[in-house]
Amino acid sequence: MMIKTASCLVARDGTHHSVRSDVHYQRRRRGNGLRAFARGVLVGATVLALIGCASIDFDYPRETSSALRDAGITRLGTSIDPLVADRPDDQAGFYPLSDGIDALTARLLLARNADRSIDIQYYLIKDSLTGRAFIHELLRAADRGVRIRLLIDDMFTGGKDDVLAALHAHPNFEIRVFNPFHRGAVGRPVSFLIGFSRVNRRMHNKSFTVDDRITVLGGRNIADEYFGAREDAAFGDLDILAVGSIVHEVSDQFDDYWNHETALPVPAFMKNVDDADAGLAALRTELAEVQGDVLDSRYGEAVKARYRAYLKPTGDLFEWAPYELVFDSPDKGIKGRMSEAESIVAPIAETIGDAERQLIVISPYFVPTRAGVRSLTELVRRGVEVTVITNSLAANNQFTVHGGYATARKPLLEAGVRIHEARPDAEVAGTEFIEASSAKATLHTKVFVVDARDLFIGSFNFDPRSADLNTEIGVIIRGPDLALQVTRRIEEALPEQTFELFLDDDRLRWRARDQGRETIYTREPGTTWSQRALAWFARFLPRSQL
Repeated sequence: MMIKTASCLVARDGTHHSVRSDVHYQRRRRGNGLRAFARGVLVGATVLALIGCASIDFDYPRETSSALRDAGITRLGTSIDPLVADRPDDQAGFYPLSDGIDALTARLLLARNADRSIDIQYYLIKDSLTGRAFIHELLRAADRGVRIRLLIDDMFTGGKDDVLAALHAHPNFEIRVFNPFHRGAVGRPVSFLIGFSRVNRRMHNKSFTVDDRITVLGGRNIADEYFGAREDAAFGDLDILAVGSIVHEVSDQFDDYWNHETALPVPAFMKNVDDADAGLAALRTELAEVQGDVLDSRYGEAVKARYRAYLKPTGDLFEWAPYELVFDSPDKGIKGRMSEAESIVAPIAETIGDAERQLIVISPYFVPTRAGVRSLTELVRRGVEVTVITNSLAANNQFTVHGGYATARKPLLEAGVRIHEARPDAEVAGTEFIEASSAKATLHTKVFVVDARDLFIGSFNFDPRSADLNTEIGVIIRGPDLALQVTRRIEEALPEQTFELFLDDDRLRWRARDQGRETIYTREPGTTWSQRALAWFARFLPRSQL
């Protein structure tokens, strides 16, 4: 241990310093204040020793790669190319995936029909039934010779390095990780200690693109709760399936991230990958067993039925419309480059600012800054009807975020903004095939609609973290058909799926409706004293981190 500690304490000029003599010197010359500093140096050196002076090699050699545009004759190309051929370049075809089973089936079906490439970009792929079914289908595609590029954020990969290494061992399956943490027993705390400004910036993008012909964008990560397959939690969400010129733009965005310095191959930060081949064999066996569990269940039967329906489409499923793909540059993942990086915020703010009659914002994690409150207030003053839909405290899976949002409710209501909070007993499409009667519903959709004309679907939350720290992606569909369709569904769901907030003698109240019967709540409905207390204390957390 002493040898390792000494080897970490090398100055930039290559000279070595004696920790013991340095501490002694500081005690003699500087007094109690610098004594604490010296102890801190020793603690830091000890922590680095515990992880064996582990480092992340940002200069690890990487081969630049790009989307396979000339895919030749493929099954998806044969189906999709005739639909795209006569369409203007500024239009794309869109098909919404609001049902969880639809959303999972679409991904599995596309992976199974891939012939050349699959590019996947996600914040979270959880070790769950649907997560394993998803990886199993990707691995089967890789076995057929399909090139798999998986770019994943490192926030939720803890304890799964063996899986990452196993998949990376496949010759057709390459993994890169965005802003990886240090490894080792205390690797993550050390990363926050010595590199907070880096690891505090996460890749929240979500895209799934097959053969450069079709892509899925939206709010869903890969986990059971997003696809109606979990008994205790159900996330209401929305994805969009897209074909046409937008697919090439998503592929270009993916390439920018894939080849960026913040995206590192597994060997750059994970040193023990010697047994990866054996790990891959074991993973295959495990995934095959889980696949059987999924497909033999009632939920699995529903997935297979939906799968067969997709194979026999009647006509063009897609709504065609002009669009704008919006996303952050991967440079946003580097603090010093953020101010110059291309941002998703600008086109979103411009579109919202153009509202003339109506703005509907759906955001599960809604934390408006003072400037955000002023902007929404100004829209109301201009005659725009503004409606915000977010999670109630009882439905929210992030009580800290609720604490950051709660203080904005009264000023927004006083300004004339309508606020609805999703109920924990709301209906979530696609959960009817499992025993989920006691599941807590959580809103996870990220959508806004302007004048029933412009519709945004993506990964962007209306909070400081999405605006200033995380990278995001989405699409603004500039056509009335889908926007009207989504607006009508929202308006139909509001009365009995949400609590409507209002002020009574300057006090917050919640109105609930059930089959025509109205109930008024004087405190956060469906919550305990401890939940309300935790959310109240969360108000004092730095808003910039929410």
